[in-house]
Amino acid sequence: MGKHNWAFKRHFRGEAYGWKGTATASKRMREAVSEIKKIARKDSSLAGEGVVELFVRLYPALMNIDGSSGALGTAMNRTIDALRPILIQADWNMNTRGRWLDKLYAAIQEDGWGTFDELRDYWGELCVYPDLAHLWADRLIPTVKEVFTSVEYSFSVDTDLCLSCLLYTDRFDELQDLLQLRDKPFWPYNKFWAMALVKQDKREEALAYAEHIQSQSTTNNSEIEIDEFCESVLIQIGRIDEAYEKYGLNLPPNGTYLNIYRGICKKYSSLDKRKILLDCIEKSGDQGKWFASAKTAGFLDIALQCAQSRQAQPSTLTRAVDEYADTNPEFSVKVGICAILTLLTESFYDPIQPVHVKMYYMHARSVARNHGLETMFHSELDVQFQECFDLCDMELRNVLSELIQMEITA
Repeated sequence: MGKHNWAFKRHFRGEAYGWKGTATASKRMREAVSEIKKIARKDSSLAGEGVVELFVRLYPALMNIDGSSGALGTAMNRTIDALRPILIQADWNMNTRGRWLDKLYAAIQEDGWGTFDELRDYWGELCVYPDLAHLWADRLIPTVKEVFTSVEYSFSVDTDLCLSCLLYTDRFDELQDLLQLRDKPFWPYNKFWAMALVKQDKREEALAYAEHIQSQSTTNNSEIEIDEFCESVLIQIGRIDEAYEKYGLNLPPNGTYLNIYRGICKKYSSLDKRKILLDCIEKSGDQGKWFASAKTAGFLDIALQCAQSRQAQPSTLTRAVDEYADTNPEFSVKVGICAILTLLTESFYDPIQPVHVKMYYMHARSVARNHGLETMFHSELDVQFQECFDLCDMELRNVLSELIQMEITA
């Protein structure tokens, strides 16, 4: 097993990174993914070996890093998500795949972070061969029965692996019997039965089952995950409008607003993208945060409204000033005005200094001058400045007043 000289191995030795190693470790993981993907284009079997070799080294190498920010966990999840298909596609016979999964299973058992929480849900697919999945299910069922019937709380990583294999091999009765051993529903486990119902083309029953679990309101059930499941089933059966109205605008707590918007548009490709954007803005109540989404989607009128809310970051606005200086200078200048007034009226972690106001002012004025829009720039700036005059920081508004006066007397 594994005679290739993988470059990533030297970066993933035991305890290779210290407390502040997130940035370096994340970079090394990206490099490892690139290295494995390059090999996968020529040799899927060797690439699969590389995936396991990397996975088994993740926790031992990264265990001393401070993961409290969540950045390390995000990087690890992206790495695993990117490489899982390569592991499934590896051209191995059943015995070879079994040996590599044994090695990965040992790493899962020793993992102290829950690094492979999501990967365990795909254990059946990782087996590829139904006969191998049957062997794993038979091997793990006794442990799962013991966990589910324990008087005291008990947990085993074997549970997800076993349920995944039972689902993959269509052993639906055994899957249901196991889950019924538990006193209370637990969505990370019960989702396998919901998925089994979908696999049996019983989608309405799957919806009812998921909604029933959610209605029991126990702390063990993630409403977000159940909502995502119900949404996906509704989309599958063509009830697009219902899915959108019920779940489409349940905005996730993490991720950029632009990625959130793109994700919703991808799921609901048949719906009007402008309507989706407006619905997102209304749902969140945070208009300025959607500036980048509106700009990137080409809805510049909505983007300008977002900028005028003075909730967008000035740095984001001034990048748009540069981006549209030549293709749409009027939009560029108007956004530049918004950036200036946002500096004066909003609070920021790092206090705004007079030099920032001067810099943003000169930036927008330069675009206006280059495109014959100086009159518009000064008139619109003056009107909007007067409208928010009382909301402005006193020192900063004096700076802007002086700049405007200098232009008038020049």
